Amino acid sequence: MINIAPSAEAAADLEAMAETLDRSGAYRVLRRLTPIARREPPAEVQTRLGLFVDTETTGLDPAKDEIIELAMAPFTYGLDGEIYVVGEPFQQLRQPSNPIPAEITALTGIDDAMVEGRTIDPEAVAAFAAPAALVVAHNAAFDRKFLERFSSVFTTKPWACSMSEVDWAREGFESTKLAYLASGAGFFYDRHRATHDCLAALELLARRHPASGRTGLHQLLERARTPSWRIWAQHSPYDLKDRLKARGYRWNGESGPAPRAWYIDVPEAAREAEEAFLTSEIYRGEADLLVRRIDA
Repeated sequence: MINIAPSAEAAADLEAMAETLDRSGAYRVLRRLTPIARREPPAEVQTRLGLFVDTETTGLDPAKDEIIELAMAPFTYGLDGEIYVVGEPFQQLRQPSNPIPAEITALTGIDDAMVEGRTIDPEAVAAFAAPAALVVAHNAAFDRKFLERFSSVFTTKPWACSMSEVDWAREGFESTKLAYLASGAGFFYDRHRATHDCLAALELLARRHPASGRTGLHQLLERARTPSWRIWAQHSPYDLKDRLKARGYRWNGESGPAPRAWYIDVPEAAREAEEAFLTSEIYRGEADLLVRRIDA
């Protein structure tokens, strides 16, 4: 599908019609996502280079599934929580070892013909990511595992998550899924392709949201700067697993140095209460809890 931009006069007419529909109260108009306008940061604001990343993969398991598309969008941000420049994205496709599952093609639009003979250059990825002071993803817990296996450059970077480290519910959004957030913010984009997802998430981080009066990035940076604690419920009774899950615990089933057990990440202020919950409600007595400090 080819999108032909209307003339300035036609665009003004379309916008006037959209505003009329919005004001009627009977309609809600979504605008197509447009590039973030470049701005010069104030002289007193310190800036950093961020990198928004997104992967499309053959499945959910980083131990056996593979990346089939990688996009990285560089952006200059201020320590004030503003995004000033979004640079030219990096995007490459990759042919996996096995055919792409039909359900992945249905979700992403990427089929075997599109990736045939294509590779993602690890050296180019490392060079592109090297200058970044912060890597951000929408569901970083997913993308980080795939990317750290793909290139060691990602193991050297602090990470932040635009899905979990912005209080979207407080801002009035009913879901943290990227498409729902975009719709709630009044725009749409071509979904489930890595570059488009990066640019849509950056638009959400750049916007100042009405409930808090702060940009999404301001909230994300604040959370990313604050260490949290990972508390493990090792050897917890099996019949209480649903209670742990309902409280927000996640299961680590991967082999490695971390235990195969339920765990939760909490801020410092909630650590004591969480430990008390485990000892009184799960173990029902004293327990030697495994607790680890986590930063970005």
